[in-house]
Amino acid sequence: MTKSALIFWGGWDGHTPDRSAAAVAVILERNKVAVDVVTGTAALADPDLGRYDLIVPMITMSTIEKPELAGLTAAVRAGTGLAGAHGMMCDAFRNETEYQFMTGGQWVSHPGNIIDYRVNINSDDPIVAGIGDFPYCSEQYYMHVDPTNEVLATTTFTGEHLADVAGAVMPVVWKRRYGAGRVFYSALGHVAEEFAVPQMATIFERGALWAMR
Repeated sequence: MTKSALIFWGGWDGHTPDRSAAAVAVILERNKVAVDVVTGTAALADPDLGRYDLIVPMITMSTIEKPELAGLTAAVRAGTGLAGAHGMMCDAFRNETEYQFMTGGQWVSHPGNIIDYRVNINSDDPIVAGIGDFPYCSEQYYMHVDPTNEVLATTTFTGEHLADVAGAVMPVVWKRRYGAGRVFYSALGHVAEEFAVPQMATIFERGALWAMR
């Protein structure tokens, strides 16, 4: 049976949500996944939302109606996977704590904005296997994170751009459970062009496929 995924996009244009959604659609479609791409959150109120094997939010600094949030969380709790990147998953709905509980984290800062930093792989999980540490140029996300996340990659803040956080080791990639659903997150992917970075794209692809039931 063909797997299916829903990508919903919107919010702040600076994250190129439309082009990032298109990049994710290409990744999923080459893995023989049937993809629906929609704008906004209205589709999340569909009582049959759980028919999807995977849901991918590509939306930032937006709002969501209570029936839409209830539909999304119920679908994931029942077994639909959730996968996302950067602020388009973990800065989607700042006022919704249940959404943040489901995703496992919330963005709070990126000292220095676009900078060079290093991603450290600290797991032998298949999602990151064989990749190794790598340099990255983007926003280095400082996040509030759930202690039950299974962290697959981290980054260490040098303090160059904010002395207060010098030495802080911050999760970059994690996976977790929410009820029967698998949740995958990567903090990489500020704009669509970052999907051209091989390590970033490979991690996202593997993570999304893992999240898909």
